[in-house]
Amino acid sequence: MANGTVLLALRENPLGGGVSAEQIRRIGKELENEGLELRWAATAADARAALRTEAGLCAAVIAWDLPGGAGAPAEAGGGGEVLRHIGRRFKDLPVFLVMADECDQDLERLPLWVSEAVVGYIWPLEDTPSFIAGRVGTAARNYHRDLLPPFFKALRRFDDAHEYSWHTPAHSGGVAFLKSPAGRAFFDYYGERLFRSDLSISVGELGSLFEHNGPIGEAERNAARIFGADRTYFVLHGDSTADRMVGHYSVTSDEIALVDRNCHKSVLHGLVISGARPVYLVPTRNGYGLAGPLPPAETDAAAVAARIAANPLTTGALSRDAQYAVLTNSTYDGLCYDTVAAARALAPSTPRLHFDEAWFAYARFHPLYAGRYGMAVGPDTFPDSVEGPERPTVFATQSTHKLLAALSQCAMVHVRSAPRAPVEHERFNEAFMMHGTTSPLYPAIASLDVAAAMMDGPQGQWLVDEAVTEAIRFRQAVVRTGRRIAAAGDRPDWFFGVWQPDTVTDPATGERLPFAEAPAALLSREPSCWHLEPGAAWHGFRDLTEGYCLLDPVKVTLTCPGVTATGETQEWGIPARILTAYLAARGIVVEKTDSYTALVLFSMGITKGKWGTLMDALMDFKALHDADAPLDRVLPDLVGQFPRPYAGTTLRGLCTRMHEHLTHAELITALDTAFQELPEPVAPPRACYQQLIRGGTERVRLADAANRVAAAMVTVTPPGIPVLMPGESTGTETGPLLRYLRALESFDRTFPGFHSEAHGVTIDPETGDYQIECLRRQP
Repeated sequence: MANGTVLLALRENPLGGGVSAEQIRRIGKELENEGLELRWAATAADARAALRTEAGLCAAVIAWDLPGGAGAPAEAGGGGEVLRHIGRRFKDLPVFLVMADECDQDLERLPLWVSEAVVGYIWPLEDTPSFIAGRVGTAARNYHRDLLPPFFKALRRFDDAHEYSWHTPAHSGGVAFLKSPAGRAFFDYYGERLFRSDLSISVGELGSLFEHNGPIGEAERNAARIFGADRTYFVLHGDSTADRMVGHYSVTSDEIALVDRNCHKSVLHGLVISGARPVYLVPTRNGYGLAGPLPPAETDAAAVAARIAANPLTTGALSRDAQYAVLTNSTYDGLCYDTVAAARALAPSTPRLHFDEAWFAYARFHPLYAGRYGMAVGPDTFPDSVEGPERPTVFATQSTHKLLAALSQCAMVHVRSAPRAPVEHERFNEAFMMHGTTSPLYPAIASLDVAAAMMDGPQGQWLVDEAVTEAIRFRQAVVRTGRRIAAAGDRPDWFFGVWQPDTVTDPATGERLPFAEAPAALLSREPSCWHLEPGAAWHGFRDLTEGYCLLDPVKVTLTCPGVTATGETQEWGIPARILTAYLAARGIVVEKTDSYTALVLFSMGITKGKWGTLMDALMDFKALHDADAPLDRVLPDLVGQFPRPYAGTTLRGLCTRMHEHLTHAELITALDTAFQELPEPVAPPRACYQQLIRGGTERVRLADAANRVAAAMVTVTPPGIPVLMPGESTGTETGPLLRYLRALESFDRTFPGFHSEAHGVTIDPETGDYQIECLRRQP
């Protein structure tokens, strides 16, 4: 196996004639003898392509006089261009600059910045090939040795020792699997290395996840540095566990917690565990049914105090002051707060602020998101000496595996402690140990370690920037395609849209540009292009202030004809559930589907080929819809499973039926009302849970559920936000909650195969009736 790859970007052709070419060929041969692979590049363009595609580089040898391109810096040729590119792509990659042997080429002619970008210089004819190759090989080996982050390096060192295992797990490095046919198949599928690195907590050389010492502790400290935290904790059961952990530490029984109603259900599970009394803060919503941010007026100290005073559950609280607040940032649909402004607004109301950043772990590593993530709130942005409320302690929980490169279930908790509510490690660690495991999967810990290392230095911004740029290209491609269709005049002039601004302003010139014509460099670097301007029709949210909220470009929401962001219903429409069913049949699975929108994520694994395939599927769907294709040709599995409602139907006919049903049922309006007019709280969530597990509850049909008290959370996906919490009243028969749930129930009956995923709802298989868990009525 090669020890790494060396990029040789040189003017001379090693296969050509001449003394210089022969010397270069000999140097390359010596590098290969040292176990290194070579990537040759004859121009700056070739070198850039290698840098973009070859992440395994461990050294580079660049000729200063390399033929360059149009983008070369004015003071440099192609070699300078490549050096700049390396600086944006790699952290500390050893680079040797090859100088021409003519006497008029000397170091004094080079720009001053070059000395900071290289580790040495090479004049090919002045030293022997073996000596030059030795210098490069030594630098490459040192880089490769220092490349690995702390825990992964220790794990590899332990694995390479080939010692017998005398501890758990019982498969003993995979040997147990070899004793069974099924086990052997399992072993062969994953390979020996996985099982050799699946070790017991007894391996002292690797440190302890609970004690946070050894290589594990070093890895957590390294991650804290990279993510800008005072302290970072590795969590192996996902952001759900991280949320419960932080909530369990921050608020205790009968204390008040301020909770963004647009939160993950794990936050609410934490309330059940801790016994806290929730006071919900209500986000705005738009015409698509998408949840927006909490309006600034909602987090104002006076508004928070009024909500606490009006909440019946706070009557029995230990204090009328909230001990903890939690906000979702960014939201599922990519809405990001100005976190410093949010912290300033909430500081008078709580000493502890938790940003649930499950989908936002990359924010620190790109200038587009400056000041938009939890760890941006610190002494430098919120000094303790300023007049007014003191800085709150800030927690950020991140589902590292979602949009960074870690294994599933891997998450982190980042902490920035403040004097007002200091986080003592030993006490927080009690909550950590309550929710952690004594049998951690070491490859999972290693993936967290590596995920952090991948974001360290310029490579982090490079990785995020690639995802941002590809998302922008896709967004612009959808808009341009829609315009081409309208201009062609040879087919119906509709196409899918993208939820984004129609125009943006270049701050350098003040020029207002159509989004599709704006330079990608402007859109990928200027945050104001993505601000939700107050009152703008494209986003449809009310009560926002300038710069308060930003749309994350990597979370792309496709919009379908039928409704607008401001809530206007159109005469015809294409419900998004039909589109995403077709996409799934094509092997394209979107992240989330609402009534007329579908969310796709542009993660670091995105490619032009990947999003090009999505564009092709959107065009094919349009052609099938316009041709009124038979549904059994478009969605044959659906028709085969449910022939009665769908046999003989066409694609356009199904879209029409579903759009008319959604319009008549006013499902989006019902959803909006249910989430804006919160149910009345009757009992704390923990009291309802106690009744649930002790037989004090019963399942009730929606038709009989008026004025009952919910015993379990009801979360409908989409939109994935709890609509009913334990201890809340279901309201009257015609109230917003039951009206919304009945609309969903009716939709599921009418359109089997397109049902919503409703947690906390049991569906009667005979009647299709929704049933929810309620407290038993006292006789």
